[in-house]
Amino acid sequence: QVQLVESGGGLVQAGGSLRLSCAASGRAFSTYAMGWFRQAPEKEREFVAAINWSDSRTYYTDSVKGRFTISRDNAKRTVYLQMNSLKPEDTAVYYCNRIATMTGVIYKNTSWGQGTAVTVSS
Repeated sequence: QVQLVESGGGLVQAGGSLRLSCAASGRAFSTYAMGWFRQAPEKEREFVAAINWSDSRTYYTDSVKGRFTISRDNAKRTVYLQMNSLKPEDTAVYYCNRIATMTGVIYKNTSWGQGTAVTVSS
């Protein structure tokens, strides 16, 4: 089971930027495809972005394309989410996790970290 610790959230004004980090345990991290997800108040958790393990190919949900960038540092076992041009609708708790597909399907019995809260004020 992969242990995940998200960090980097905070309060930012609309148009601002934040960089989220996700530190993962496990020597096999470099072979995992990883994704970022978010859950806004009273809404279901949604997939945001993915990065492949082998060639760092990326995939984004439409609402964040051109604004968010996912990247990874396998030596540090860390995945990042650079968020620019933030909007109030990006307000959510953000989570990372290992993914089974580049469209954000996760493995069965996957546990989640605590997440990191992002609040974008208008």
